Amino acid sequence: MKSQKRKAISLFSGAGGMDIGVRDAGFDILAEIEFDPHCCATLAANAEIHKYNTKIIHADIQTIAPEQLSDEFILKSGELDLLFGGPPCQSFSLAGKQRGLEDDRGRLLFEIVRFAKELQPKVIFIEQVKGLLSSKGEGNRRGETFEIFLRELEAIYYTPKWRVIVAADYGVPQLRERLFVIATRGGNGFSFPERTHAPVEECNGLFSYKPYLGIGEVLNGLSEPDSKIKGKTVYDRADSHVDVTPPRDRERIAQVPEGSYLAAQSHLGEDLRCGLSPKDTTKYLRLHRKRPSNTLRCGEIFYHPTEDRYLTPREYMRIHGYPDSYILKGPIRSRTGSVPNLDQHRQIANSVPPPIANVLALQIKGFLDEQNL
Repeated sequence: MKSQKRKAISLFSGAGGMDIGVRDAGFDILAEIEFDPHCCATLAANAEIHKYNTKIIHADIQTIAPEQLSDEFILKSGELDLLFGGPPCQSFSLAGKQRGLEDDRGRLLFEIVRFAKELQPKVIFIEQVKGLLSSKGEGNRRGETFEIFLRELEAIYYTPKWRVIVAADYGVPQLRERLFVIATRGGNGFSFPERTHAPVEECNGLFSYKPYLGIGEVLNGLSEPDSKIKGKTVYDRADSHVDVTPPRDRERIAQVPEGSYLAAQSHLGEDLRCGLSPKDTTKYLRLHRKRPSNTLRCGEIFYHPTEDRYLTPREYMRIHGYPDSYILKGPIRSRTGSVPNLDQHRQIANSVPPPIANVLALQIKGFLDEQNL
C-alpha cells in the first residue's frame, strides 16, 4: 500500500469544485487545465491562499499535448493515479438543444480518452449530465454517443462503471442529478459508495439514512449581504456575499411565496410574470428553507427563501458544499443571459459539488489501496 500522496491531473477544472473533493481525499493534483479566464483566476487565488502546489494551465485543452505533462511532471506511462474532470455538458443537457457531437463542446468529452491513452492513469473519474445517456450519435440512435465513449475507453483497456447520482443522497442540499463514470485500467473491482441520505419518508425503514438537508441549514449563520450595490455588476469581492438584485426585480420576487415560483402567481400582471406560462415551474423559483434546492443552473439565479432578492454567490457555494475558506474571482452579475465568460454564480452552477467529488474520490483511493496499485 502506498504511503505517499497519490498523483492526479484535473481536466476542465472550472472553479475547482471537483478538485476540492479530490484533494481532500488525499490526492496531490499536479495540474489543473481550464479555458475560462475567471475560473483560472479562481483556481490561482485559492492555490495561493491554501498553498496548493498545483500548476494552473489556462488553455484550450485541445492545444495541450499529454506528453508535455508526462515530461514536466516526470510521469512514466501508468504512474498517474487519477485523471479526472467534468467536460462541458451543454451539448448533452436535457435543458438545452441536445446537439451532442454536432456541437464542438460535445466532442471535448473525448479529450479525456486522448489524455488517458498517453498517460495511462490507473483510474479515470468523469462527471457529466445524465442527458449523455440518451444523446444521439451519427446514427440518430438514443444513447449512441455514450456507447461510443465507452467503447473508446475499452479500446485503451479501461473497464468503465457509471451511475446517476443525486447530490442530496450524499448530504448536499440540492436535487442535482449527474452522471459519474469511473473507469479502471484492466479489470474493475470498483463499486460506488452507498448513499447516506434520503427523503424523510424513507428514513424510518431498515436503512439508517439521514434525512435530506434543507437549504436553511446551510445558509444559517451568514451575515446580511451588502445591500448598497443595487443591481450593479461587482468584481472580485472576496466574500462573494453580495446582493446585486435590481430594484424592479425585488418587486417581482416579493410576490412569490416560499417554495413557489413566479409563473404560479396568476394574480400578477403580465409585466411582472415576464410572459411565463404555468408550465414554467422551475424558473424564477423561491427556494424553501426545509427542502433541498433545485439544481443550480447557469441560466438563472434562484430567489432567497425569505428575503426579496436573488441568492448571492456565497449562498450558492453553501448550497453546493464549498468551504467558506474558498474564494471566487470574476464578476457578480445582476442579470441572467448569455455571456462569454463565467461570472461567480455560473462558476458554481457549472461545478461538481465538492462533497460528491470527495466521497467518490475516497472510494477510488480505497480501491487503489486495496488493489495495492
